[in-house]
Amino acid sequence: MRATKRGIARRAGRRGTKLAAAAVVAVSVGAVSLGAQVGFFQGAGAATPAVTPSAAAHLGCSGVDGEGYWQVSASGGVFTNGAAEFYGSEGGASLNKPIVGIAPSVDGRGYWLVASDGGVFSFGDAPFEGSAGATHLNAPIVGIVPTPDGQGYWLVGADGGVFAYGDASFYGSEGGTKLNDPIVGLAATKDGRGYWLVAADGGVFAFGDAPFYGSLGATTLNAPIAGIAPARNGNGYVLAARDGGVFTFGVSAFYGSATGKTDAPVTGVAGTFFGSGYTLTTSAGSVYNFGDSSFCGVAGSASTNSPIVGLAFY
Repeated sequence: MRATKRGIARRAGRRGTKLAAAAVVAVSVGAVSLGAQVGFFQGAGAATPAVTPSAAAHLGCSGVDGEGYWQVSASGGVFTNGAAEFYGSEGGASLNKPIVGIAPSVDGRGYWLVASDGGVFSFGDAPFEGSAGATHLNAPIVGIVPTPDGQGYWLVGADGGVFAYGDASFYGSEGGTKLNDPIVGLAATKDGRGYWLVAADGGVFAFGDAPFYGSLGATTLNAPIAGIAPARNGNGYVLAARDGGVFTFGVSAFYGSATGKTDAPVTGVAGTFFGSGYTLTTSAGSVYNFGDSSFCGVAGSASTNSPIVGLAFY
């Protein structure tokens, strides 16, 4: 099925074979003082990455406690790690535009992929609620975020435009506003009645019941921001920069960063099931874990034909 058929909900009834990681990179760190956040003070960061056998990487990564994650490449390939299962992908399909993000269904038994033209692809039990694939967009789509009950989702464009589908409500956007830098990500509040947008310069924009906890809009950054992940209780958020720098706001605690340790630019950030950590992925497929984030494997060189562009926690 070609990517031009946006209006059809595609469910992958088959369980595909997990793609093996050819290179496994792990980072093991403890809690670090908030005052040592990279970008404000020098010397903070993760321990030197250590090579871990693939088999060992999956020990302790099965069960129902959220120990697992998906990575997605620009070509639509989906890579599973730990307890996250494979429900299908767009790998090998002829896409009109590259994939830019992935989001999990509410029970982790499916996921959505979104392309830069707004096309949405659903797999497993992730329902298809519509897309912007046939819509003329002023700017490319850069991310997708589901509603708390998984019956809808928001898409966000680089110009700050927000598109709501299913039971996702529209609470405002930055579309039509002159931005200093493009929007690179969106995160929803715990009750789904609001969301935050983040720009490449670290500016944060709050809508609906999303409280504003601060931003980096007036801060000189060593590298652009790549994404945002909300605190599990909704009272904060984490920003991740392309150089691996991590910045926390509200109740989100700082557990370390990957500044100076990454093999490629960071392209995705996700929180953990229990909410006491976060995970970064790079375009090369490497994964960096902090706090209670479990290392379950990486896409690694299996994704060399297409960069990794997103990460979603099971």
